[in-house]
Amino acid sequence: MNGDNRKDKRGPEGGPPRLQFNNRIALISLLVLVVIFILFFVYSDRGTSQEIPYSVFLNYVDQGLVDSVKIVDNTEVQGTLQNQSGQLNTFRTTIPYPDAGLMDRLLEKNIRVTGGPKSVSPFRIFIDFLPWILMIVFIWFMFRQVQGSGNRAFNFGKSRAKQYLDTGKKITFNDVAGQEEAKYELQEVVEFLKSPQKFSKLGAKIPKGVLLVGMPGTGKTLMAKAIAGEADVSFFHMSGSDFVEMFVGVGASRVRDLFEQGRKHAPCILFIDELDAVGRVRGAGYGGGHDEREQTLNQMLVEMDGFDTKDGVIIVAATNRPDVLDPALLRPGRFDRQVVIDMPDTREREKILKIHCRNIPLSENVDLNRVARATPGSSGADLANLVNEAALYGARRNKQKVDMEDFEDARDKTMMGVARKSKVIPPKVRRMTAYHEAGHALLHYYLKNADPLHKVTIVPHGQALGVAFSLPESDAYSRSEGWLEDRITITMGGYAAEEIIFQENTTGAQNDIDQATEIARRMVCEWGMSRSLGPIAYGQKEEPIFLGKEIARHRDYSDETAKLIDKEIRGIVESGLKKAKDLLTEHKDHLELLATTLVKQETLDDAQIRELLGLPAREKMEE
Repeated sequence: MNGDNRKDKRGPEGGPPRLQFNNRIALISLLVLVVIFILFFVYSDRGTSQEIPYSVFLNYVDQGLVDSVKIVDNTEVQGTLQNQSGQLNTFRTTIPYPDAGLMDRLLEKNIRVTGGPKSVSPFRIFIDFLPWILMIVFIWFMFRQVQGSGNRAFNFGKSRAKQYLDTGKKITFNDVAGQEEAKYELQEVVEFLKSPQKFSKLGAKIPKGVLLVGMPGTGKTLMAKAIAGEADVSFFHMSGSDFVEMFVGVGASRVRDLFEQGRKHAPCILFIDELDAVGRVRGAGYGGGHDEREQTLNQMLVEMDGFDTKDGVIIVAATNRPDVLDPALLRPGRFDRQVVIDMPDTREREKILKIHCRNIPLSENVDLNRVARATPGSSGADLANLVNEAALYGARRNKQKVDMEDFEDARDKTMMGVARKSKVIPPKVRRMTAYHEAGHALLHYYLKNADPLHKVTIVPHGQALGVAFSLPESDAYSRSEGWLEDRITITMGGYAAEEIIFQENTTGAQNDIDQATEIARRMVCEWGMSRSLGPIAYGQKEEPIFLGKEIARHRDYSDETAKLIDKEIRGIVESGLKKAKDLLTEHKDHLELLATTLVKQETLDDAQIRELLGLPAREKMEE
């Protein structure tokens, strides 16, 4: 990439070596000064002279033991006295009160008397000034620390954008599996960054901003890095939430600084992740708008509107909630191009799996196409997690290569939850669970619109005591009325099996009833699949823009219509339940055989069930 691609030579603690060296010198200097202060405080300049009381000094004078004295400022007496062996010892004493007769007393004993001001030693001067010296050194040390941390204490209004430098292999479009349409749209951005004169020669203007829209985990950030890698330009990354702080005006300041950084490093890409954190519709918050967030958004609108395309800077943003963005952001001249990063289909999932398996040793029995078919609705992040879980399973089992068994267990774990094999289930509950799951499983073979069964198990996964897991033969982008009706029938299969065998129901059917009711409600109120109510939408959703999900349904119909809706929903669910009961009663022998086998083996896949029930083998799907 363009820009400074030199390796960041940092010290062991992550900071620049020179800065770390200066900080160490400052710390050592501070410690040395503290030690010196302590030593000077303990060993002051008082010397070795002995301090004696004033009364003792007067007794020595009367006894004639004092040889000479020096009176200092009329407050202190320093002198020498002669002991019994004739040696001279120094002493000092403090005059506690004005003694007018002291001089006469001394002259009477022929003691040599001198005087003068009190001498001040260099050590005493240093000790007096030492607290100020220590304070100055401490302030200087703290200032160096602030500078070493990027001057964050004074630059909270600066942008927190991080420059992404590809010191190793660059990320290109080859590292992004699938998304061919999105790559085609973004190729123009790459071409403009590489050779802008190609477009300006024809009077064409490249879009100022590109908005990447897609579900979480689809690879929006990876696609932005791939644009920078393809164009070989600098890449600045910042999250939308990094703009807003507790200080008013900081967000707007950071927006200005971000765009200023972009101009300095042009050509480059400024990538703003999770744009909806700062770009939501203004004035839509409960209790009034968030002034700081709106100021930040206003500043972003101004910067983008005045942004000159000649600067060679492209703004790329990502969000999974384009519906909550302010319309001013999406108008031409700002984010005037939206690129959808969609969920991968079967072929794309296989390519994604191959990319993530590059550095993983795979066994010969691993069929990534089969894994891709068995993971409908999975994003790129989901598939990366699945591959990692498979590798963890292989390592846990001390294998040299990851095989298909590891991928199967990893997929079951990610889709159904962790298998809780250690959970103790009473025999009666275990038997009822087996019949419940057998009821779900069997209906997959008797309904023409049902998805093929993949596996049925009575080993608890997550919060469920058992699971009947089906997989579609291909990616489904819409569902027919027949498929929905059969899905309700399968969902009510466990409830029906309990009634047929035990003449009572358990609480294990709660989730099944919820699913069936929800499908029936949407068939009536949203998809127009009710003959009596017709193709009319009932009950518009209320999705507060700051919650981003449905919390209520606006009732825009009469009480009579409400009764009719309830009747239609009830009729659809009861029709599915009756159909499930009829089919399971007709094949009761298969139901009992499957349930009994489940109690013994716990888990059965599609091939084992077909062999057990004498059903024809499933035809292999075409590539």
